[in-house]
Amino acid sequence: MLFATRQILQTNSNDALNMATLKLTNPHSVLAALKHRPQDVMEVHASTTKSSEAWKEAAETARSMRISVQEPISQGNRRRRQRDESGRIGTTYGVVREKSSVTLDDLFSDASPRGLWLAFDQLQDPHNVGAVFRTAAFFGVKGVIMTQDRSAPLTGTVYDTAAGGVETVPIVMQTNLSRALEVAKKKDLWVLGTSEHAEMKLAEVDRDRRWLLVIGNEEKGLRRLTQENCDQVCQIPPLGEVTSLNVSVAAGIMMATLTG
Repeated sequence: MLFATRQILQTNSNDALNMATLKLTNPHSVLAALKHRPQDVMEVHASTTKSSEAWKEAAETARSMRISVQEPISQGNRRRRQRDESGRIGTTYGVVREKSSVTLDDLFSDASPRGLWLAFDQLQDPHNVGAVFRTAAFFGVKGVIMTQDRSAPLTGTVYDTAAGGVETVPIVMQTNLSRALEVAKKKDLWVLGTSEHAEMKLAEVDRDRRWLLVIGNEEKGLRRLTQENCDQVCQIPPLGEVTSLNVSVAAGIMMATLTG
């Protein structure tokens, strides 16, 4: 699978002048955007005959929607070929506007007696963010709260690592996570944090609730104030000699347990 590159581009259309767009190099992220918000797909650079099957589908779908499809630049003309931020050369990609966020009221509008939402407490690695979004989409998470400061932005890396997951999970951007947690509680959600020092085990958490699971920073975990705002804090107890997990793996285990 192709992973993300990010290139902030500028659209030239009158209705989106100076609006940032993303360069996506995973065909599945482009296909998901075409399915859920085709009006935000600006163009696709892929061959309908020579690209991979997924890219062929993306190009054919875009063309059927009258979205610009351009053939990749010849391999021999290296000076004209696009380069991503890592310096690698690539010519097959889609140009997509950033997905719009929703409000907290919209995020918590689902009144189901059971459900799972996520909040990121300064999660900083875009690959982790993308992996969590992919898992969240798989398990039907109802929405994600992200903070604007000291957190990984929603770059092309996130979209492509998520392989379409960003498109199906509503997103809210907040400057104050503590305030968002308070709003969640008023909407009858319980806030669940994680800590390796917690006494409660994940298996002991009541799954028949509306949970807002807060995922902490890769190195520092949850901030003190965030943890104090949690209704419960649990841990995933290790069974072997390795006592910690990558944050996206831990988040996946939590999501599988709470939605099971």
